Order: sequence, then structure tokens, then C-alpha cells
Amino acid sequence: MLRIFGLQWHVTNECDQRCKHCYIWQKYEKEGFCMQPTIEQCEKIVDDFLEFCHEMKVIPHFSITGGDPLLYPHVWGLLKMIKEREIRFTILGNPFYLTAEIVNKLKNLGCVSYQMSLDGLEATHDSLRKPGSFRATLEALPLLRHFGIKSMIMTTVSLLNYREVPDIARLCVANEVGNFAFARYCPTHGDIEHNMPPRLYRQFLADMWQTYRELINGKTKFSLKDHLWNAFLYEEGLYNLCEEKGIVLDGCNCAIAHMTLLPNGTVYACRRFDSPVGKIGDQNFKEIFLSPEMNQYRQIEKLVGCKDCELLYYCRGCHAVAAGTTGNFFDKDPQCWRCLKY
Repeated sequence: MLRIFGLQWHVTNECDQRCKHCYIWQKYEKEGFCMQPTIEQCEKIVDDFLEFCHEMKVIPHFSITGGDPLLYPHVWGLLKMIKEREIRFTILGNPFYLTAEIVNKLKNLGCVSYQMSLDGLEATHDSLRKPGSFRATLEALPLLRHFGIKSMIMTTVSLLNYREVPDIARLCVANEVGNFAFARYCPTHGDIEHNMPPRLYRQFLADMWQTYRELINGKTKFSLKDHLWNAFLYEEGLYNLCEEKGIVLDGCNCAIAHMTLLPNGTVYACRRFDSPVGKIGDQNFKEIFLSPEMNQYRQIEKLVGCKDCELLYYCRGCHAVAAGTTGNFFDKDPQCWRCLKY
């Protein structure tokens, strides 16, 4: 069975929100927004990624994002060429430009799913993102459903909003969202005061597991995106380890089944922290993926805490959060309660 390889492609940094936890605008607002690819550059990138996936014997998948990808001037030409090459893609965007005409166009071009964010109930969400964006997100959901595009809701969890996440899950079920998941807040500029302590985070996972069990008969699928779910379920006797040794079987895909491409052609191992490994135009995807710069992130035996854990090949937490907290990717995952004993 072939494995999916994902390219998270930030086609633009342009966005009309200034989300408090965003790892993009805080960096680029002072430096100026980076150049965007031309449509000719897009075609070379698409074909290079396809060739890379063919050589690596993996299935290509694009996650087209930004900024707001609908603000990218060549977005329709890009999506058309992706459709012509029969590649599945997801849009990670905002609700503000989703009209019936736009959603129908996305559907005809093969958009599989459209991801938006809810980072709390209305007051909390609008304080973290943009006033009115909570309502705009809910109003976009029936539009996506009408045209047959799967809706996805993502929540960024921190001390600012964790108490509201169970109600966000219930809201998703009530609005027949296709998929709900959450990821942890990743500090970007020293704001570690919003990090959840490890034991509190484990209790949060326990509370969310109970919430998911209560909501299991709804139409919403709950994705266990955070790799610490594997640690929690293992301790609960709900996640079994295989007899295979020395092979990565689950957990973080950084430098394994995922890359991120920025608007200026820079490739990151992971977009959640500063991890440049090459640049398209100077190198191709295969050269970047096999480079020493990328390989450093595959040295999982150096991950503090993880290297001594029986779940090394199944979890590894999120070391982007470690990088954002201490500046060192290989430091302990700040929310992993299992790391407390190492």
C-alpha cells in the first residue's frame, strides 16, 4: 500500500486576518511579504513534486494555503493544473470569500476538502482572529456541504481556550462538519505563557476522549492529529505496538512524509517552526528531501525524552513546540507528561 506524501504549499502570505498565534504574519510583517510564484513557476513546482512522488513511490497530495490562498492572483490557474494532473488537494483557508460561485468553482476543480479554524466560542475566537470570523465560518459550512466539499475545522489549543474545545467539538457535530481536529499552540516569539503544563494537557486529552465518545454517532469525524494522542491511548490500553523494531510506524511526519513550500520557494521541514532545508529553483524536491539539512530532522534518536520512550517509533510528540519554546527542536516536548520522568 502506497503512502501519501503531503506538500503544504503556502502560495501567498497575503491575509486580511492578524491571528494572535499565527506563525506567518508576525515574521513577515516587519520583513515585508515575500514574492509569490508566477503561474509558470507553479507548473514547474507541480511537475517536480509529481516526479519526486513517482520516484519515491508515494501518492502526492497538496494542501494549498497561505495567508489566504483565495487571495493568490493565480490560484485558479494553479488549481486547474493540479486537477489536470489528477492530484487530490485540500484548501486551508478563511471563510470570507466563500460565495456560492467560488465554492462551486472549487468543487469543479476537484477540491476534496476546505479547512477553516475555530479557536474558541464566539467571543474567544473573534478576539484571537478577526471580529465576525466566528459567524462567517459557521455560515460557510452549509455552503460547502451544498456543493459536496468536505468541511474541516481546526482548533489551535492553548491555555487561552482549552476549556472551550469540547464545546467546539459539539458545535461541529451540530453543524455537520466533516472533520474536526486540534493542534497545540506553537510559540513563535517567546510567548510561552500560553503553553499548557504537561499533566494538564493529559487531562485535556482525557476530557476530549470522553467528549468524542459522547459525540461518536454524529456525522463529524474526529481526527487525532496531535501525536500525543498515541501516548494517551497507549496508556489507556487502546493503542498497541507492533513487533517491528527500528522502523517509524506512526507519529510525527516531519522529514518523513511531509514538506512545506513557502511563497518565495523556500522549503521547510515543518511550517510550525523555522526549519529551512532548501529552495526550489536552486534544487529539486528530491535533492532537498535527501539533503543533510532535511536528514537532521530524521535523527529521532536525538530527541530528548522521546529517545528513551518505548513510543519513539509511534509518537515523538511535537518538537516544533519544543523549538518554539526553547529554540531547540531536539528538546523535550513541553506538553508530554511522559517526558517528566526522563
